Amino acid sequence: MTQQADAVRKVVAPVIEAAGLDLEAVSVSQAGSKSVVRITIDLPEDALGSLDSDSLGDASRAISAALDADDVVAGAYTLEISTPGTSRPLTELRHFKRARTRLVTLKMMDGSRVEGRLTDVLTDGGDVLVLDGDRRIPLGDVRRGKVEVELKKLDEVQDAEASELGESAGEDTDDDSDGAGSDNATEGHPGRNEEG
Repeated sequence: MTQQADAVRKVVAPVIEAAGLDLEAVSVSQAGSKSVVRITIDLPEDALGSLDSDSLGDASRAISAALDADDVVAGAYTLEISTPGTSRPLTELRHFKRARTRLVTLKMMDGSRVEGRLTDVLTDGGDVLVLDGDRRIPLGDVRRGKVEVELKKLDEVQDAEASELGESAGEDTDDDSDGAGSDNATEGHPGRNEEG
């Protein structure tokens, strides 16, 4: 990690911790005359689910304000805040804890692969991954893991949405049958960090 990334980490870590989140990674690089500050944040390791966009936005504003107040990045910079997403390799205990309930593929130390839904991570008496069917795999036997993206069939999604609304999936209940309607798009706003 560079000295500048270390300096950014020291400034933003307390802000991220105060938001109840974990700081995963910090990098600072040059892009022409600007710096690009990339910060990856996540929910705490024992939380299930994903970081919602409102929480990500709140954290982003707090991080930007802290960086601007401390002036740790000289000149103009672009701030990019993200979450690890499904592309993060699962290599540490906390990564596996965050992946509970997800479909995973594990690459074993012996070169074999194991797939299944990660239902639990046990830490009493050694770290053990529990997959569906109560398959138990010692974490020490795993080289790395990967979360598999699960896509539901369109019909399943439509049926689930319709049942939540108490309608049939093919029924059009929109009063605006010509397809015109309100536009709920929101406009982005540049941050102070664009001008350093």
